[in-house]
Amino acid sequence: MEKTLPPIPVKRYFTIGEVGELCGVKPHVLRYWEQEFTQLRPMKRRGNRRYYQHHEVLMIRRIRDLLYDQGFTISGARNKLQEIVQGERDRRKAGVVPLEGMEAVEIDQEAFEAAIHQDEEQHIEAPAANHRAPSTIDPLQLMHLRRELFEIRELLTVGR
Repeated sequence: MEKTLPPIPVKRYFTIGEVGELCGVKPHVLRYWEQEFTQLRPMKRRGNRRYYQHHEVLMIRRIRDLLYDQGFTISGARNKLQEIVQGERDRRKAGVVPLEGMEAVEIDQEAFEAAIHQDEEQHIEAPAANHRAPSTIDPLQLMHLRRELFEIRELLTVGR
């Protein structure tokens, strides 16, 4: 069923029709999946109208992939989704923070320590020339940025 799905626009809420188009499933299928997958809980407003958030659209795409592309049954997909969610929780506890819609950024520990050591030497030898080309990623800065993004995401999810 290899159908390319459109990119998810940057907005806070999506109607059931929009989610259906973004995920390649009909609205009645989405309503059924809400009953089968407890992680899927769209906000309901006036007249029981459903409004999905970005993370729910990603989850629906994941469910769709499990059911339609990988051939799981509803029960099997439910179990696999729970495994995936638990694995993400475990990685988060271990300090590996996946950004939504992206793969987790892994840092080679030896390369990371070598870069820190190199930074310390450069800072001592020539503090004024301690700038880098824009294409070079500083692992230490990346780690701090990742940690800060994780903290921001946690603050945002608390308010939901």
